[in-house]
Amino acid sequence: MKLKKWHPYLIAVLIFSIASVLYFSPVLQGKQIKQGDITQFIGMSKEIVDFRAQNKTEPYWTGSAFSGMPAYQLSAYFPNDFVRYVDKGLRFLPRPADYVFLYFLSFFILLTALKVEWKLAILGALAFGFSTYLIIIFGPGHNAKAHAIGYIPLVIAGVLWIYQKRYLLGFIVTGIAMSLEIYANHPQMTYYMGFAILILGLIEFYKSIKEKTIPEFAKQVGLIVLALLLGIATNSTRLLTMKEYADVSTRGKSELTISESGTEKAQTSGLDKAYITQFSYGIQETFNLFVPRYMGGGTVEELGKDTDFYKVVESKVGKRGADYYSKQALTYWGEQPIVEAPAYIGAVIFFLFFLGVFLVKGRLKYWLIATTIFSILLSWGKNFPILTNLFIDYFPLYNKFRAVSSIQVIAEFCVPLLAILGLKEFFSKEHSSEIKIDALKKAIYTFGGLVIVGLLYAFASSTFEGIRDDNYTQIPGLVDAIISERKSLLFKDSLRSLILGGISFAALWFFLKNKLKYNQVIIGIGILILFDLVSVNLRYVNHEDFVSPRKVRKPFTASNVDKEILKDKTHYRVANFTGNPMEDGRTSYFHKSIGGYHAAKMGRYQDLFDYQIAKNNIEVLNMLNTKYFILGGKEGDQVQVNPNANGNAWFVNTLIPVQNANEEIKGLDSLKTKHSAIINSNDNIKQRVFEKDSTATIDLVAYKTNHLTYKSKTLKEQFAVFSEIYYKNGWNAYVDGKLTPHFNVNYVLRGMIIPKGDHTIEFKFEPTIIQKGNLITLTSYALLLLIPLGWFLYEKKKR
Repeated sequence: MKLKKWHPYLIAVLIFSIASVLYFSPVLQGKQIKQGDITQFIGMSKEIVDFRAQNKTEPYWTGSAFSGMPAYQLSAYFPNDFVRYVDKGLRFLPRPADYVFLYFLSFFILLTALKVEWKLAILGALAFGFSTYLIIIFGPGHNAKAHAIGYIPLVIAGVLWIYQKRYLLGFIVTGIAMSLEIYANHPQMTYYMGFAILILGLIEFYKSIKEKTIPEFAKQVGLIVLALLLGIATNSTRLLTMKEYADVSTRGKSELTISESGTEKAQTSGLDKAYITQFSYGIQETFNLFVPRYMGGGTVEELGKDTDFYKVVESKVGKRGADYYSKQALTYWGEQPIVEAPAYIGAVIFFLFFLGVFLVKGRLKYWLIATTIFSILLSWGKNFPILTNLFIDYFPLYNKFRAVSSIQVIAEFCVPLLAILGLKEFFSKEHSSEIKIDALKKAIYTFGGLVIVGLLYAFASSTFEGIRDDNYTQIPGLVDAIISERKSLLFKDSLRSLILGGISFAALWFFLKNKLKYNQVIIGIGILILFDLVSVNLRYVNHEDFVSPRKVRKPFTASNVDKEILKDKTHYRVANFTGNPMEDGRTSYFHKSIGGYHAAKMGRYQDLFDYQIAKNNIEVLNMLNTKYFILGGKEGDQVQVNPNANGNAWFVNTLIPVQNANEEIKGLDSLKTKHSAIINSNDNIKQRVFEKDSTATIDLVAYKTNHLTYKSKTLKEQFAVFSEIYYKNGWNAYVDGKLTPHFNVNYVLRGMIIPKGDHTIEFKFEPTIIQKGNLITLTSYALLLLIPLGWFLYEKKKR
């Protein structure tokens, strides 16, 4: 009997495994998905991975990108990260099927926590996991985002169990799930999940006031907070290093109060408002949630040969031109800079969502509706500035995250949840047929009405012109053709949504009229949901995105330019100016690059690029030991040797004191870096001039990612500048084994006084934050284990 009880769950796991692998079926052939961000990550992390393999330890630093940066948010394994093994056990399928399986399983557990029958729970899990946004994020490689989204329903399940007074189970699930959520390492998604939990808590608080159960509510909140904190604390090393780095990254407060042009700029403790809201969902664009190509779909869509657009292009430039333009048609006419695909939740699911609105009773409905509306309003960003600016200016940490449109993941979670709760109520015997018919009619009227209103509004008020239409002006009539195609896509997909909603309505109607049985309706609705979502998803992520494993593991091939540079076995840096150096992970795969690819660069280094390197200040490039430039040309990339690079270290005669960061960055405008260095006057160096020693030498004799060794020989005391990035939280300097102070010079570099004579100078990356975090991590694991164990034994003894 006990084994039979588990059959539904085993069936669910089997269905989820099959569905995940079937969608990404090339993984069965050993292929892997090619993802842009992951390709860049491989380039950025190669030095770290190689170091790890050779030394069986973590460097926690890389010198191959941005002239050097901490590896905490790039690639780092932290000690006693036990939750990693739990995560591996849950994600046993090949990537990215593993993440989709996690979507399914986590949402299924949430629905079982809400006492949803297992067949409906499977249906809901498939609807959530195949939501278009959750699939298309695999295209560019937002794996960490997918990972974090996958654990959100599990955390919510634990919280709900506590509110249901299943305290021990809820505490355990909340703690472990939160530990997994933080481990996934996408703070933005976790932050947005916090809003959902907060809104749920407010609704539960209101209920406790009405029912006069505030003490019990306080106990529940205390358990939830304790479980969440312990889950968070098991990731203390990860979080402390993140916080330490965030404070000096582009996500922290800038020290500069002037812009690149020298004018005053607004001060902020986080990202710039324009940057935060660059990806803001259009208000009208919200119709995309249930009409997939309401605004044309993704930035680029492939149009068939039977379309009017193809025929127009063919008549103008021939078949070859038509093939080219139709495969990269700019169908999107919204205002976002780039859109991989619409954030389509599904026509069927949205119809069922409205069924839930009219049929479900109680606080869960109000929570899901309120949270859905909240996430949509905030996703509008600059298009709804009253609310957005309020949160940016006053809500803690909100200004640390960009792409406000991604808060719609909360709607992606709430809409299918209320939809399945609506089905649960529809199939229950608690409501009369009249109530169900009334709710069914209201749902189809609301859903159908919104689709029709959206369609009519677009045709009545929109020009259907896109921000990239200038690309079509060179061919007469092409702009008109793409506008016509956008209108056609809108009409066809609106009709598609109406038909799917209508079929769903009919299936439920026939059930009420005893024309269809429960299982038949479940299977029918399930097929509709899968057809609806999967057919849209396959437009954007499909078998064509998969390649051989070797192309993923080794995505870059050394060019002739790379091979030429690699002949030089000394330590130097490379500047690749064939594109934007600050969005380039490829160069880091082969060389020590002045550029790189990362969402949170070191703040001072980004300043250096914006204020100096972008203005072609060769002295700054010299002080970074930029020995080679890769330049584009008509005959392909070319390499240019820079004979004036300063080298790995050099002596300067003069220190120029300045008062603040503004003066530091401006001082580089005319600084002769081989002779002088800029230093903040707050540093405790009284000596400003060092007597020149023409015989003095300082050389790098050994390089490891986290350990650099120099030899110096001088007749007099000197001041040395090192072409390595200054990072006070971890790098220690030693002269002949003795810890010696070093200083921040030239805005981003290291400098120190070198005594006369022959000496060995070492820089070691020894971050104490790892040990501090590890102690808290181990303590938290112990508490997360001992509290439930003690609780269980106490309850057992009491019984």
